Amino acid sequence: MSGTIPAPLLHLTPKRFDIIGDIAVISIPPELDDFKNEIAKTIVSKRGNVRTVLNKVAKLDGEKRVGGFERLLGSDTVTLHREFGFEYWLDLNKVFFNSRLGFERNRVTTQVLPSENVIIPFCGVGPFVVPAAASGAKITAIEKNTEACKWLAENVRLNGVESNVSIINADASDIVNIPDIHFDRAIVPTPYSMDSYLPSILPLVKKGGMVHFYTFKLQSEVQGLIDEYGRMGLETVFYRRCGNVAPSVSRWVFDLLKR
Repeated sequence: MSGTIPAPLLHLTPKRFDIIGDIAVISIPPELDDFKNEIAKTIVSKRGNVRTVLNKVAKLDGEKRVGGFERLLGSDTVTLHREFGFEYWLDLNKVFFNSRLGFERNRVTTQVLPSENVIIPFCGVGPFVVPAAASGAKITAIEKNTEACKWLAENVRLNGVESNVSIINADASDIVNIPDIHFDRAIVPTPYSMDSYLPSILPLVKKGGMVHFYTFKLQSEVQGLIDEYGRMGLETVFYRRCGNVAPSVSRWVFDLLKR
């Protein structure tokens, strides 16, 4: 953007943007409002596969966890996203999707065994569900957003795993009240501030089962979490940072073995 944005403002130009299907998602600060259309045109000129450019103007909000976007270029927010050999239809105006977690989704789902029963709350349009089901495992997928469930059902069919997936359109906190269900594995991509969900889902996981739990914490809080999980009967066998979401606050995943 050098030569387009004045030198005193050039440092405010975003250093990255996300690609979801053929849509580019960028967060342009208000100081650059006069140049946002030029930024969008530059993205399209450099990335020939981009059809639509969205400017993220609001954080995830509401029960559906949908961000607020301003459309800078293009006319459609429906796209087909490809990830590790799987395909996902979605509408970014109506559902949440984070393309940055592709590696992490692949890391977890490649651990799923064909013999397993797996529960995935907060599953969205299915980026954990589809590859886990493709392993041959039986998946219980839970999602509150009706629009996301619609796309989830489409993506399950698109990827040929419908016989392995049961979709429940409900609040995940309601599902934990179902008795006599025990899963070999739980993949729990919890939304921000939903740490309280972990103790609720544990009764549904067999002893010796695995829980992949996502949370948002400062690095200084990690050891305290590991100690807390130990007191809950969970052994932390692996953990890693999965990206920053705010200054000093990161998304972390903990692979927890239930003793």
